[in-house]
Amino acid sequence: MPVREVLRFPHPALKRTAAALDPGDLETIARVAADVVDTMRSSPGCVGLAAPQIAEEVRLVAVDLTGHRKGEGAQGLLVLVNPRVTSASGAEVGREGCLSIPDLTANVRRATEVSIDALDTEGRPVVVESAAFEARCLLHEMDHLDGILFLDRVDSLRTDVFPRKQRGPARPT
Repeated sequence: MPVREVLRFPHPALKRTAAALDPGDLETIARVAADVVDTMRSSPGCVGLAAPQIAEEVRLVAVDLTGHRKGEGAQGLLVLVNPRVTSASGAEVGREGCLSIPDLTANVRRATEVSIDALDTEGRPVVVESAAFEARCLLHEMDHLDGILFLDRVDSLRTDVFPRKQRGPARPT
């Protein structure tokens, strides 16, 4: 499947609520899931992506912390259709970034443990129990399904938002 362009803020699709996917429409689920995963994997360092970020205004997210330094205890690739948080506990402030807002990071308070009801890509019900960084990533991606960006969740735009540090080779001055 193709790697898709990631929408950037202020694209209006990023602020809209996504529609539920029909559990019986396995063709659409498979197509969107493949595009989301391929696009996520094409971006170095990316650990999650939501369908609205690639102009698919449907409720599907993917998260994969495989090989990430904060991925201990993570479950590998998770692709969730119509996910819904059923319980959340704990709270921790952590730094977040987003492909749709590539120049900024911010401190965001999120639950440290979550339980999520969803469907898998075959339309079967699944329950995902997640904690720590994986829980943060899932909640971040699920926010995209409701038109919420990580900047909407910061306590203070003045003290909690930062320019993203550039990675890669040093640039001449």
